[in-house]
Amino acid sequence: MTAATKLEPIDWQTYLKGEEVAARKHEYVHGRIYAMAGAKNRHHLINSNVLVALANQLRGSKCRALGSDLKVRIRTALGYRFYYPDVTVDCEPLKPDLVYTDTPSIVIETLSRSTRRLDEGEKRDGYLQIPSLKAYILVDSERLGVTVWRRHDNEFKSEVFIDLAASIPLPEIGVTLPLAEVYANVVWSEAKEEDEDE
Repeated sequence: MTAATKLEPIDWQTYLKGEEVAARKHEYVHGRIYAMAGAKNRHHLINSNVLVALANQLRGSKCRALGSDLKVRIRTALGYRFYYPDVTVDCEPLKPDLVYTDTPSIVIETLSRSTRRLDEGEKRDGYLQIPSLKAYILVDSERLGVTVWRRHDNEFKSEVFIDLAASIPLPEIGVTLPLAEVYANVVWSEAKEEDEDE
């Protein structure tokens, strides 16, 4: 029996080339590649609701709401990270030939059982290092609730919204995000689902 081969980190350019032909999405953290889990229909519905609500309000402005195929690149002291947020709002001119952005104003992740720890921990810590970021929004897909990490000077403070009649003010991009639109047509499971992938 031979010893396990140690996997060497790969550079981010090689990662991007691999993603062009990959059958499924992968995220990249400091030379390591991680396959993304699938999502349940409720997760997809919430993402679509948020994307449509923001895109409609941002039409005609310099900001654009973008879906989950756009990667966000984060530069850290240890190197690069690439994540696929569920929704991104970017107010800077996008370079048409790139498959990522460095300049998101708003990043939105939809929480699920399998992604919660990552979204609330490693990803949050990474996103909050982006100089252009104004707010990081976590939308819960298991119960009604949205947490907004908003930039105040040089630090981020959290705000929690749990009332379906509430609207999240986003003056940074000139819109509001009503929770009634975020959760439109969402059906909550009464019984624990057998397949709790997402």
